[in-house]
Amino acid sequence: MSNETIIWIAFALTLGVMFTLDLGVFNRKSHEISFREAAVWTSVWVSLALVFNVGILFELGKEKALEFLAGYLIEQSLSVDNLFVFIMIFSYFHVKKAHEPKILKWGIIGALALRAIFIVAGIDLIQRFSWTIYLFGGILIVTGIKMAFGGEEKLEPEKNFAVRIVRRFVPITKRISGDRFFVRRGGITAATPLFLALVVIESSDVIFAIDSIPAVLSVTRDPLIVYTSNAFAIMGLRSLYYLLANVMGMFAYLKLGVSFILAFVGLKMLLTHTAFAIPIQFSLGVIFGVIVLSVVTSVLFGKQKHSH
Repeated sequence: MSNETIIWIAFALTLGVMFTLDLGVFNRKSHEISFREAAVWTSVWVSLALVFNVGILFELGKEKALEFLAGYLIEQSLSVDNLFVFIMIFSYFHVKKAHEPKILKWGIIGALALRAIFIVAGIDLIQRFSWTIYLFGGILIVTGIKMAFGGEEKLEPEKNFAVRIVRRFVPITKRISGDRFFVRRGGITAATPLFLALVVIESSDVIFAIDSIPAVLSVTRDPLIVYTSNAFAIMGLRSLYYLLANVMGMFAYLKLGVSFILAFVGLKMLLTHTAFAIPIQFSLGVIFGVIVLSVVTSVLFGKQKHSH
């Protein structure tokens, strides 16, 4: 049995057990997640990711361990920025706090499946057509610039393509019925606004993946490292949402930091086959440094910016 196979098995077992405990046992019933509960689960997922990283270090070596850590940090920084979108979606559909966990649970399941498809497709494209690495790099740089100098994101679910498809073929109720996605009314099965919220979150993840997958591919093209780093970040996203939802206003400069990271990893992709290729150690230092600087700057000066 190869070292890589051992890591895949360890990952599958860890994810399977934790997925069952987190989403199937402790959070099986809809309830509002407290700050304390969110803090505990966030700590658990971050700790598991770091322990898994140590396992990669011993089984696959220092280079792979650094790649995993860089990929995990990229995905986490992008995920925190995406929490703003979740807040807007739940607010738009008037989703109660107690019902949010169920939507996020199924959103996570869908995201894990979608990311697997995007990762396989992305790696295959780069292997078949080496020039696509420059395309991905260019997309990341443009996205980073737009994020830094663009205005506030506008949420328009009714213009969402997936929502329009659902509305065309499935009746939609106006009222939320508990935490159910579908209800029976007069012999007809109809979707509730909670299901539309889930559709918007899933479709939003497709857009997120267009940024995050190429970003992680900038540090490694190893499917094991790309997917596991994504999966650990995604699995901890729900608890992270409840941990930060009430203090998101503090992170005023996070978007600027994330935009810099996207532009930086885009540049890294463009320089891959040149004499100026950026080593993983330097990349990790820049990514970690920018995240820390963004958070510290936000905490120190975020209130001033928010007030203006």
